[in-house]
Amino acid sequence: MTTREKHLVELVDDAGRPQGETTVAAAHQPPGQLHRAFSVLLVDPDGRVLLQRRAAVKTRFPLRWANSCCGHPTPGESLVEAANRRLREELGAGPVELTEVGVYVYYAEDPATGRVEFEYDHVLRGEFRPGSPLLPDPDEVAELRWVDPVMLRADLDADPRAYAPWLGGVVNRLLTPSGPAVGPPGPAAIPPGPPADDASERSGGR
Repeated sequence: MTTREKHLVELVDDAGRPQGETTVAAAHQPPGQLHRAFSVLLVDPDGRVLLQRRAAVKTRFPLRWANSCCGHPTPGESLVEAANRRLREELGAGPVELTEVGVYVYYAEDPATGRVEFEYDHVLRGEFRPGSPLLPDPDEVAELRWVDPVMLRADLDADPRAYAPWLGGVVNRLLTPSGPAVGPPGPAAIPPGPPADDASERSGGR
């Protein structure tokens, strides 16, 4: 088990209220435990978003294209602090200005590893300054590329298996922001179903 798999995450209820804590590894074992997470999309001045291809050693959805950075705040840690920590660890990026554009609750099973994602996901937009250094950690990131988010949404429909199953919902929150959650986001108990490759990625999987 990697060190990060031993880190603590915050369990939450359907409305995002804290309900305890467990390890990353335990939260992602079937059938999954709903926990707080974040997804960052770095956006450049031209409106392009930075994607990363997840490294082969990732325990969930390796070698899939995903948003700029993902992670879990530790219990009691702010989203901004946690997101900037992971941006530094994964991408070597300095602190960036972050805005929450919505919350995305999703459930996805990885058919390759048997792990489960069941997350109350805060979607964060990060403003990327041109010329800022990016030094991706090869244990986290296989590749980087900048894409137009509207074209990305079309490609997610055309070739969903190339992408992490949560990316569609994250991109939708970016293109149609709802702001931070101010109340219950709706039922979060998405029942276990088929693997993410066979599920509706637009409505249910992160």
